[in-house]
Amino acid sequence: MNVVLILALLAAMAATLFALIRGIVAFLQTTKEELNSPDGGPSPSSLKQNKMMFNRILFQALAIIIVVLILLMSGGGK
Repeated sequence: MNVVLILALLAAMAATLFALIRGIVAFLQTTKEELNSPDGGPSPSSLKQNKMMFNRILFQALAIIIVVLILLMSGGGK
């Protein structure tokens, strides 16, 4: 069971890193024209940044929950 949890933890960590990198890339691709748009609404780049950073937070939370489960199953909660 611990092997499955460790593999799930590695997957959650990889997903966190992937979402972080995609969010940073979206941030770097933001142009000055998008920042100074007259419509005042969020640009597509800003929406993508927001989505990727929200996904990063979700994957980090999942990784933390998996670590807690591993600790509880290994007797770390005694």
